[in-house]
Amino acid sequence: MSESENIAAPELDEAPENNVTDEESRLRPEFVERVLDAVDEGDVETARKLVEPLHPADVADLIELAARDEREGLVKALAGIVSPDVLAEMNDYVREGLLDEMEPQQVADIAGQLETDDAVALIEDLDRDDQQAVLRAMEPDDRAAVEEALGYPEESAGRLMQRDVCAVPEHWNVGKVIDYLRSTRELPDDFWEVFVVNAAHHPVGTCKLSTILRTPRNRPVSEIMHREQSLIPVDMDQEDVALRFQKYALVSAAVVDDEGRLVGMITVDDVVHIIQEEAGEDVLLLAGVGDEGDINEPVQLTVRRRLFWLVINLGTAIVAASVVSLFQGEIGKYAVLAVLMPIVAGMGGNAGTQTLAVAVRALATNQLTESNTLRAFGRELKIALANGMTLGVLIGTGVALVFGNPLLGAVMGTAMVINNLAAGLGGILVPVTLDRFRIDPAVSSAVFVTTITDVTGFFSFLGLAAAVGLGS
Repeated sequence: MSESENIAAPELDEAPENNVTDEESRLRPEFVERVLDAVDEGDVETARKLVEPLHPADVADLIELAARDEREGLVKALAGIVSPDVLAEMNDYVREGLLDEMEPQQVADIAGQLETDDAVALIEDLDRDDQQAVLRAMEPDDRAAVEEALGYPEESAGRLMQRDVCAVPEHWNVGKVIDYLRSTRELPDDFWEVFVVNAAHHPVGTCKLSTILRTPRNRPVSEIMHREQSLIPVDMDQEDVALRFQKYALVSAAVVDDEGRLVGMITVDDVVHIIQEEAGEDVLLLAGVGDEGDINEPVQLTVRRRLFWLVINLGTAIVAASVVSLFQGEIGKYAVLAVLMPIVAGMGGNAGTQTLAVAVRALATNQLTESNTLRAFGRELKIALANGMTLGVLIGTGVALVFGNPLLGAVMGTAMVINNLAAGLGGILVPVTLDRFRIDPAVSSAVFVTTITDVTGFFSFLGLAAAVGLGS
């Protein structure tokens, strides 16, 4: 997908605009306001003049930035400009709201103009009844392609791939390939390499277009093709697909079925979306807001997603509070303990979050595997010990000076070291353990790590205080 560029808005007599987007390719607020004001005032011509030069991704952003009650009027005013490519670039929730207002035939016409992967993304989130209605309205060939893709698991290569590929037999020569590319209409709109297949339609190599164009016509394709290639199984998870593209710097890759036949291809523009989606999903899961948090998501759904994790966090907070309750006598005798104990737990939680973030990312990118798990444990424990001792000396010295009690400072510093070690150990042990049990480590790691640091922090600080007789 090409990047959005800063595009100069058309000069109008009323108020000429300089740039529509800022240096980060975001639509400028004044431009968005001007378009919406034009639509609100019924000045459709001005709105269309402003929006027409925009890239489809920018038009999609414009619609997303409009309030929910403004979108329908904006889309009607931009009829013809809101193309299938615009819908393909649009946020899922916003797109679903627009599709709900369309007739099945309209949705089918839009899907028919898109690549298979984009058409699937358009249709897969519709209700089952709406899906069937749209599929019935599609052309037979398009319907068959979409139905086949929908038959694959969600977030798999089969859902992500394009069915239209450029494949040629290995016995052809370069001239025949060039003639085929020029004369055949049933080819992808964009592709960078030609897949070479044998009689059983198994991929045996690839040829870059640049290589084909620079090679004499009478040269056999089998002599210039690259036999080594990364083949993507049709049921491979999209996150693993993205990792393979990243590892081998792929621009495109062939997708094969269980029998090794070529069934489609995946291109790097699709993978960029997946990398962004998976990274965003992991961040949301670590924050405990579900895997599909979105500012365009309906409020009721957002409440349900967040409340689930908040209830779990409430349970872990009760566990931590029960530890504190074991030392009510000591806290009652020496109230300063109640002032200081949140510092130990809070710093441990921060340290655990740091380790957890690194571990989850390392697992997601295959940097942390069974081969180097023990080494990673050792590394994080060294870091935790070094940080804990540094923080322990600082806070211990400070507490001793402020409260005039060296023993309290020693307890505070020791508890800080212990809790940092627990944070480092929990921050890597929890996600690795979840990963070994085939559970997404981003889903619930934060809850467990926070519980570990809170319980360890409170118990170590209050337990040490009780052991040395502070306040007695």
